[in-house]
Amino acid sequence: MNWIGTATLAQLQELWWLICSVLGSLLIFLFFVQGGQTLLAQLAKTDKEKSLIANSLGRKWELTFTTLVTFGGAMFAAFPKFYATSFGGAYWVWMLILFTFVLQAVSYEYRSKSNNVLGTKVFDVFLFVNGSVGVLLIGAAVGTFFTGSNFTLDRYNLMSWTNPLRGLEAAFSIFNLALGLFLVFNSRVLGAMYLINNIDFKGSEELEGRLRQAVLKNFYISLPFLACFLVMILLMQGYAVNEAGQIELLSRKYLINLIEVPALAGSLAIGLVLVIAGVLLAAQTTQKSGVWLGGLGSFLVGMTVFGLAGFHNTAFYPSKVDLQSSLTIHNASSTLFTLQTMTWVALAIPLVLAYIAYVWQAMDGKKLSVGELANPEAGEMY
Repeated sequence: MNWIGTATLAQLQELWWLICSVLGSLLIFLFFVQGGQTLLAQLAKTDKEKSLIANSLGRKWELTFTTLVTFGGAMFAAFPKFYATSFGGAYWVWMLILFTFVLQAVSYEYRSKSNNVLGTKVFDVFLFVNGSVGVLLIGAAVGTFFTGSNFTLDRYNLMSWTNPLRGLEAAFSIFNLALGLFLVFNSRVLGAMYLINNIDFKGSEELEGRLRQAVLKNFYISLPFLACFLVMILLMQGYAVNEAGQIELLSRKYLINLIEVPALAGSLAIGLVLVIAGVLLAAQTTQKSGVWLGGLGSFLVGMTVFGLAGFHNTAFYPSKVDLQSSLTIHNASSTLFTLQTMTWVALAIPLVLAYIAYVWQAMDGKKLSVGELANPEAGEMY
């Protein structure tokens, strides 16, 4: 592993943007939990069906929250100036996002408790809020990687946010809303596919049928938002870094990135094909593995989005107020020593992923069934 010690600062900066992109894209796949939560009240017609859906999702909900926190931690360590600027300036949007995840945690803890004060339906509403508002706002926040935010930095890197909404203004951009709404409905697609894969529908065949219909319906609804996002991003001005290190507006910058970095174009094309294949597998056949194709496809589309924002001399957190305050992976990163140390620690990531895969397989080796929910020794119920 001598390459870590000999790698340049620029190489490590690109490596860590890649690692952060992987975490962010993994989060897009794990939004199947949030998507499934928004389907709970709509598709479950009986208490038995609600219990199946809630318990299937409840066994995975920590993965989304943990990945979100890990993504934030990686961005903080690798690109501290971004973390300080975004979380310090746009704090209302981040506080609202975190609040929806607090609602999620409280709901899984108390919704099935017989003596809870609010009642199961209130906690189901909380889960819906997390799955819809939470995902929408995360999508809007990612959208600011392209549309820019309202901040300035002085020569001492002191940040000033120029909009009183403190980040909530991101939700009023058509581009940001298109990305956020696509993520919401894509998460519903992934959520339905996950439930199809995870539940034993013996005695609940009608629920399976409704879930397969939901896959196709929500996929169709997501398409206009995806098309809007893709058309706008390919035609919009982008924030480019010129040879002098200055930020400038460049016409169709993200289309240029897509053309000049073939890996990004390939990731987008393969990702979209896999999502379509997963949808067709789940909606048009009796197979249960559509979530893996759709999940991998969503991951690859996410990698394209993050790659377009940060690679190829692009400002990944542009300022709409002062172009030269815009952040790039080069001017927002930690020092060479910090990135080297983090990279040594990151070598353990494959072991962590292998452990997660092992635990996932152990949990899902047997499909969740009504009989298991009726067994008091089955473990915690949600």
